[in-house]
Amino acid sequence: MTETNDQLWKAQPGEPEPLEELVKTGGHPVGLDVGTSKVVSARRGGKDVACAVQLNAFIPVPYSPVTERTIQQQSEIHHFRDGDNIVIFGSATERFANMFNAETHRTMADGLINPSEKLAWPVLEQILRTLVPKPRAANEVLAFSVPAAPPGKEAQLTYHEATLRKHLQAGGYRAMAINEGLAVIFSELEDHNFTGIGVSCGGGMCNATLAFLSIPSIMVSVPKAGDFIDRAVGEAVGEHATRVKAIKEEGLDLTRAPRDKLEKALHIYYEDVVETLVDTMRRETSRAENLPKTDRALPIVLAGGTAKPRGFRELFERTLRGRKFPVEISEIRMAADPLTSTARGAHIAAMFEK
Repeated sequence: MTETNDQLWKAQPGEPEPLEELVKTGGHPVGLDVGTSKVVSARRGGKDVACAVQLNAFIPVPYSPVTERTIQQQSEIHHFRDGDNIVIFGSATERFANMFNAETHRTMADGLINPSEKLAWPVLEQILRTLVPKPRAANEVLAFSVPAAPPGKEAQLTYHEATLRKHLQAGGYRAMAINEGLAVIFSELEDHNFTGIGVSCGGGMCNATLAFLSIPSIMVSVPKAGDFIDRAVGEAVGEHATRVKAIKEEGLDLTRAPRDKLEKALHIYYEDVVETLVDTMRRETSRAENLPKTDRALPIVLAGGTAKPRGFRELFERTLRGRKFPVEISEIRMAADPLTSTARGAHIAAMFEK
């Protein structure tokens, strides 16, 4: 790589940081990670970026005047009436599911609006209203995440993206879509001038994007992620997927030998997801015809809720190093905050667009 390209690769000492300059210019752009498991918003709060999270799930409970009045008195429980049911949505959903030993419903499946749930879009609209404020100025920019097109679901992705854009534009925003893996790069690789591989492991799918100087070269998705693990483990041990998810998030440690049947199943399916993801990344990178040539090794950043358990990074690195990857990798590290990384990256994209 030439000296000029070396200068492009890294921010130079003593030069103003681009994001710092953008923050000084004002405006209130919003970043939105519309994930299968959680929806996360990011926007400026003073000098910092503030993030808010809602569980992207719901559960209907039978309507009665007493139930409705009782729920209305609990300000933290988001809900609405739907015929003979009260629909509980957002972060209180899992509490109700555990209380009634029932499964939660999802507005999205495999990273896209769930076509098998008639309440999918009405509930997702309500969740977005709890996270996205009214714009403070006309045509304020909002960037929202979308996955790479899942194989055979290109038309569904078009519908998903257009539906979100129209809803957000109706709220007064100038809405733009950003690839989920690219958002991770924006959030975590400013010091490499947005060059490297961003991997987002969420609830519905895993996304990976390889970009040079913010320009994506390869974008792939795998319809195996947190939800797949929860369902598969639940079927293997005879437990509700919602309960498996709760146990997984309470402190799964992939560096420790499994202590029981459930942990053993979690280890097995985590390994399966990572192997599928790494094999897909290797195959698609090997096939790429427009991959820029560089003698620089690329960093990989891991993000998303499914990547949070202790030992995930080591499992990913061990799996990748055990295969002949077509691009040299300099490091594999976790995002500073895996859960909010995509939303923060979308916020950065919105800042550049204002």
